Amino acid sequence: MPRLLEGALVTVQLSIISMVIATVLGLLIALGRMSGPRPLRMALNGYVEIFRDIPLIVQLLVIYFSLPSIGISLPAFWAGVLGLSLNLAAYMSEMFRAAIASIDPGQREGGISIGMSQAMVYRRIVLPQAFRVALPTLGSYFISLLKDCSLVSFIAVNELLRQGSIIISSTFKSMEIYLLVAMIYFVMSFVSSRIVGYVEWRLTPAYLRASTKDARPQTGGA
Repeated sequence: MPRLLEGALVTVQLSIISMVIATVLGLLIALGRMSGPRPLRMALNGYVEIFRDIPLIVQLLVIYFSLPSIGISLPAFWAGVLGLSLNLAAYMSEMFRAAIASIDPGQREGGISIGMSQAMVYRRIVLPQAFRVALPTLGSYFISLLKDCSLVSFIAVNELLRQGSIIISSTFKSMEIYLLVAMIYFVMSFVSSRIVGYVEWRLTPAYLRASTKDARPQTGGA
């Protein structure tokens, strides 16, 4: 168990670092695709298509094994971070683009009419609301990322699944070890989903919380 928990810690580190990078990168890509010049939009659209259409494992193998041939060599951990971040950013850009588009354009026009710059409108009006809209999907992506981290075992990162495989090679107790690995993945995913749910509840305005509570079906007699 201690060795599996060491692998789980590496998985959590991979997930958090990759999620932060992918969130920032995905938001920038979404903004560039929505309001950037045409050449930039075309380049970003190409990026999204490439990283969504090629399997993640292939991207990781290319980054770790092929890039050294052109002089770009990364440690296994950071090659995993790079592959996970670039892949997830392509999906998150679509999520952010949809969330931003869901905000009423009248709010942007209202902000500009009172003297706000375009950047200030996005920073103070559009992005805070878009983030709340995107938060449930953001949480789902993080849980998926936790599980996708198992793929970095193919590039020799000692995360949870690889640690389990190493232990199995010396103990030959595959059933017990894989069950423990599955249980640890479940606990990490379950805790993550609860944290995301709490953050979503905290970011929901108080009046919406009250209306949601009032809308719950009543039990008991009339």
